[in-house]
Amino acid sequence: MIIDIHGHLSPPEAAKRFPMPPSLTDVDGMLAARAEAGIDLTIIGSPVGAGAMARVAGVDNYAQPRDRLRAFHAWMSGLIRKFPDQLRGYVYANPFGDDDHLEGVRETLADPAFVGLITTSSVHGELLGSPRADSFFALAAEAGVPVLVHAPAEPAGTERVEETGFVEQIGRFGDVTLGMAMIAFAGWLDKYPGLRLIGATGGGAMALLPERLQTAARPRHWAGGAPPSGRPGTAAAAPPAARPDPGTPRPSADPAAALRRMYVDTSPFSAAHLSLNAEVLGPERMLFGTDSPPMAAPLEDFIHLIEKLPVDAAAQQLILGGNAQALFDLRSRP
Repeated sequence: MIIDIHGHLSPPEAAKRFPMPPSLTDVDGMLAARAEAGIDLTIIGSPVGAGAMARVAGVDNYAQPRDRLRAFHAWMSGLIRKFPDQLRGYVYANPFGDDDHLEGVRETLADPAFVGLITTSSVHGELLGSPRADSFFALAAEAGVPVLVHAPAEPAGTERVEETGFVEQIGRFGDVTLGMAMIAFAGWLDKYPGLRLIGATGGGAMALLPERLQTAARPRHWAGGAPPSGRPGTAAAAPPAARPDPGTPRPSADPAAALRRMYVDTSPFSAAHLSLNAEVLGPERMLFGTDSPPMAAPLEDFIHLIEKLPVDAAAQQLILGGNAQALFDLRSRP
């Protein structure tokens, strides 16, 4: 069984409000292409909820009212119920959402059409090491569902980049790298051991980071101590008896180990990238994903990349579907 854990579809009315590739609203075309390629099941979701995966003046993806998100998820649930053998869904969650937003996430997760959460690796440049993400990670751990960590529409550091292609292919890749590394470094997996996190786009450059994360946690060039944070209101400005925010995770003592507890998808269209993930993270941490729609590469080529990996046939089958079957609860039908 081949399971694609990274797909997207959008309601037709969204295409009238926001710019997007036509493939995102072509449900019949998407399902037909998957049947032809031999992909049995696809998990779809939106990293912007009912918002825009492109810069649109006056649109803030992180200021969506609960009723708008409820309507978006109702559309997705209806689509999944129409094609229960081919589709499941992710519930969109703002990682810094307030109590009302997160209550809406809990409410939507009760629908068996949804088998996981999808969130972004940063919000307006703020990474997921922020204590403001504590309630989200607590919810994800309590719910026991996988979380696909996806790049946002506007990645950190690209505020002044005009070229859309660069933002999509380079900026978002870098944002996922920063987001996954910060989750490992900040200690969320130590605080919530049950978290199951999947880095979209192959986790960015995650596989290159274990040694750098260890150095970041123990910077020997500072004579064994930590350098000053440089942030206002910290260090000497803080009173000696001040206690950290209870939502602040303790920096991980072993961020490289935390990194290796995460999962990655296979959507980067690069044999070298996939081979490195298999070598560093292991095939048991890789999940078949295409980011299609909107990615336009032939679906068969994504499968061939897995078949050409320097791993045995059993490991290839884990990547193509076995790992997803173990990670997601796909038994109940919507």
